[in-house]
Amino acid sequence: MNTTVIAEVKILPMGTGQPGVSHLIADCVSLLDGAKDITWQVTPMATVIEGPLERILELAAKMHELPFSKGVQRVVTSINIDDRRDKKITMNGKVKAVEEKLGEAGKA
Repeated sequence: MNTTVIAEVKILPMGTGQPGVSHLIADCVSLLDGAKDITWQVTPMATVIEGPLERILELAAKMHELPFSKGVQRVVTSINIDDRRDKKITMNGKVKAVEEKLGEAGKA
């Protein structure tokens, strides 16, 4: 199976002793930089990754482990996967579909 999926990955380092964890999230996201078989986008609440399911799961596992290597004792990771088999999906395509619907609603 080499299906392209869209996944939302949220890494939550816990018990760091400080409210800000953006430096740890930046380290996690840096693992995606340079990966040739995926596309990704950071959002305010999570990182969205597009690519082969197996590759996304591999990268999500690495992202999950990274805070532990920085001394964090607890990490909660959430992964939502959109795996559509009837047609090809992309991050941009999903956004465009909603934007088109918004445009149509404005014309009604």
